[in-house]
Amino acid sequence: FSVWCLLVYIINSNIFYFLTREELMIGYVMVGTNDIKHSLKLYDKILPFAGMKKIETTSDYVGYASIFSDDEKISFYITKPYNEKNATFGNGSMIAFLCQDKKSVDNFHRVGLENGAKDEGAPGFRSGYDDYFSYLRDFDGNKICAYYELSKWFIL
Repeated sequence: FSVWCLLVYIINSNIFYFLTREELMIGYVMVGTNDIKHSLKLYDKILPFAGMKKIETTSDYVGYASIFSDDEKISFYITKPYNEKNATFGNGSMIAFLCQDKKSVDNFHRVGLENGAKDEGAPGFRSGYDDYFSYLRDFDGNKICAYYELSKWFIL
């Protein structure tokens, strides 16, 4: 059983953001790469917008953890495949990073494009959803999303 809460109060606009995740079932996520150094040029630039920091680097993988966690538990890895074959992306798979605001989603997307990612969908709202999304592909074809949950905001 894992529970984490984040409360952010923005005084100027009287907005509270309360985020709760109970029984978080995913321990960590890994995406394969054929060139870790090349991938770092992208992920080191965009992951801070999703509240992630680099914790560990080896010749086989790089691990990132939440900036909101005191224990620095790695939750996202860029890795060379264990079986030593080429990394390939999964058709229909995507990694989505929750951001703290729309500006972070915009910056994630802009900085990603500036650092070689491919555009898979500009930041904005999508039909049928209240939240704000952007989509990129990394150098190995992995689809990555940055999003902001507007549905979690409570205006007082």
